[in-house]
Amino acid sequence: MKLFYAPNACSMGIHLLLEEIGEPYQLEKVDFASGAQYKAPFVEINPKSKVPVLQRDDGSYLTEFPAIALYLARAKPAAGLLPAGLDAEARALELLDYLIATVHMRGFTRIFRPTNFAPAADEEWVKQTGKEMIVKAFDLLAPVLGEQDYILGKFSIVEGALFFLEYWARNRAKIQLPANFEAHLDRLLARPATARMLKAEGLV
Repeated sequence: MKLFYAPNACSMGIHLLLEEIGEPYQLEKVDFASGAQYKAPFVEINPKSKVPVLQRDDGSYLTEFPAIALYLARAKPAAGLLPAGLDAEARALELLDYLIATVHMRGFTRIFRPTNFAPAADEEWVKQTGKEMIVKAFDLLAPVLGEQDYILGKFSIVEGALFFLEYWARNRAKIQLPANFEAHLDRLLARPATARMLKAEGLV
C-alpha cells in the first residue's frame, strides 16, 4: 500500500492508523505549498486535489478519510481498529462522519481558509464562527469520551480523526479543548505509532 499525504494535513490521521497496523507501506508526499495537488501526476490520481489517497495492493486508489479508515480496519482486522458488532461499528462511523464533515470541513476550514466562505473583509468573523463550531463539537463529545482512555473504550479508527483535530486545535488554532480531550491528545502523543508518524512527516 502507498499513502499519498501532505504533512500536518488530515492525512496524518490515516498515516497514524497505518503505523498502528504495523505492516509495510509506502509514503508519497504531495507538496501543497507548490500546488502539487492541482498538477499532474497527482491530479490524475485524485481529481478532487486533496489527501489522503490510499493506493491499494492491486493498484487501485481509494479517497476520503472515512472510506480509507474503514477499509484499513476491515482489511487488517488483527489491528483491532474497528469495534465488534453492528451497533458499535455504526457508532464508530457516526463519530467519524461528525468529526470529518463538521469539525474538520465546517470548523477548521473556516479558520484555515476563511475566504472560501466570505470576502476577505469578513475573515475574522468567519474564523470566529469556525472556532465556535469546534468548541461546541468538542463540548458535545466530552461526555462521550468521559473518563475513558479512548472514545469507544479502546483505540479505533475514530482516534485517527480525533488526533489530527486535537493536534490542530492545540498547535495551529490555539483552541483549548475540554480537559479530557487534552488528556486524550497527550495519550495519543505517547503512543509509539504517533511518534513514528510525526517523525516521518517532519513534525518533530
